[in-house]
Amino acid sequence: MDFLALSQQRYTTKHYDGNRKISQEHIDMLLEILRLTPSAVNIQPWHFYVGSSDAAKNLIRPCVLDFNHARLDGCSHFIVLCAKTSVSDEEFSAITKKEDADGRYSKVEVKNSVDEHRRYFADMHVKMGDFNEWTAKQTYLAMAALLYGAASLGIDSTPIEGMDYEKCDEILKLKEKSLRSVGIVTLGYRAKDDSNAKRPKSRLDKESIISFLE
Repeated sequence: MDFLALSQQRYTTKHYDGNRKISQEHIDMLLEILRLTPSAVNIQPWHFYVGSSDAAKNLIRPCVLDFNHARLDGCSHFIVLCAKTSVSDEEFSAITKKEDADGRYSKVEVKNSVDEHRRYFADMHVKMGDFNEWTAKQTYLAMAALLYGAASLGIDSTPIEGMDYEKCDEILKLKEKSLRSVGIVTLGYRAKDDSNAKRPKSRLDKESIISFLE
């Protein structure tokens, strides 16, 4: 299925079939999609927490607002998407080292230049006071990749912002890891009576949201 067809057919699932579970093969594919998500200067400022057991759901449930409990309770898996609140010198070095190991640099000078540029760009956002917003934006790219990656495998999904972020950060002890939660995505297979699946997709016309510059 091409990406346009995925965009036309994908929808936000409201009720899951709790008896259907996503295969490990497909979960591994989705995690690889997350890993491969693009980010500004390849900074990859994120961490993902994956859960599927009742214990994992119960752990995270207190930070999910009550109107979203059905999504968490019925899903096969969920992923908490977290963004970094700072990047250490060791983390910068690890990115550059991995890029070098993957064969991205033919010259040491190029490697050093890219590393310096990445640090400069991140520090620029620190000085501008929008570093957390910037890393959250990068993490939302990963969320979009996850939603459409799931759709490409016939897996339904729900992006959740109806949550208590401070509570989630507390439960997962994110502050001490220089992370903060930015959203949860539940994954699984729609219930037969999921009413949202029967509603036609509705978006504004192109003419009202797109302008061509001449």
